[in-house]
Amino acid sequence: MTPAELSRTVLRTVRRAVEAEELSVPVQGAWQEQLVVQRPPRPGHGDYATNVALKLAGPAGRPARQVAEILRRHLAQAPGIARVEIAEPGFLNITLDAVSYADLLRTVSQKGPEYGHGDGLHTVRVTATGATGPADARAALTAEVVNRLLAAAGAGPGEPENVTVHPVGEPLPDLLRALGPDAARWALLRPPAWDPPQLDPAVHLAQRASNPLFRVRYAHARTRALLRNAHDLGVGTEPGEYRHPAETELLGLIADFPRVVEAAARHRAPDRVARHAERAADAFFRFHDECPVLPKGEEKPSAVHGARLALAEAAGTVLANGLTLLGISAPDHL
Repeated sequence: MTPAELSRTVLRTVRRAVEAEELSVPVQGAWQEQLVVQRPPRPGHGDYATNVALKLAGPAGRPARQVAEILRRHLAQAPGIARVEIAEPGFLNITLDAVSYADLLRTVSQKGPEYGHGDGLHTVRVTATGATGPADARAALTAEVVNRLLAAAGAGPGEPENVTVHPVGEPLPDLLRALGPDAARWALLRPPAWDPPQLDPAVHLAQRASNPLFRVRYAHARTRALLRNAHDLGVGTEPGEYRHPAETELLGLIADFPRVVEAAARHRAPDRVARHAERAADAFFRFHDECPVLPKGEEKPSAVHGARLALAEAAGTVLANGLTLLGISAPDHL
């Protein structure tokens, strides 16, 4: 279950509460635009948290805690949800069941390179962008990638618009010669639009963990190495149960990828995709270190290994898809 799907489940929960005359609120309204379903800031507070009760408290004329309790009862009965808890002042913390995690990984496997495309909750209406300034390399590149993000988010035809970024003042051919195509793109796209980019080759070409681009690409390559080694050991991918914090953290980032793509398109912000790739890479390395994917020594392959391999494969798909949207290669060997 992705955050977009969970958002739709929350909306259906509100409608059921209204139909049961437990809440008197408009089923459509400005509150929907303020509805947030996202990973909680601290571990141990469920897989997702939503502010829906806080946003409905005013229209309902009730304390947020009362609204949350009404919605909690309905939401806990929804397919794919294992548990719903209330946190002050009225947040709903949602824990998904094992079937939802397995279904998510099967969805990623089925969609492959298309995972994250066209899954956004909101409609994006503008598709054409253009560079501002006299042939500024960063503006031109940002416009190109924003168009790609808009297409991935399922945007329909729209009016042309300009993108505005902090200029670099260097021709793109010079940057390509100094950094190469992948590092040049990362250097220009990773900072938020109004932050000046760091263009030092020593930073972007370093083959070590301190270089975010290297870390992201290495994480992807490591997922592919695990699949190759698993094939040699006769271990197949089969989604299963995931309860280790490192597993659920990585699953949350995989599930969140479609929402990130949609938000990056809507806000004309490719840096959101780059930052998500960094978080996913870091979560993958934590998972890799704390949850062995392959059997060691004389250990026999088990269902746990197949489940973890499925998770590693999905993480690699998200990393590759994020880099591809930015126009950056995702090699299987690094």
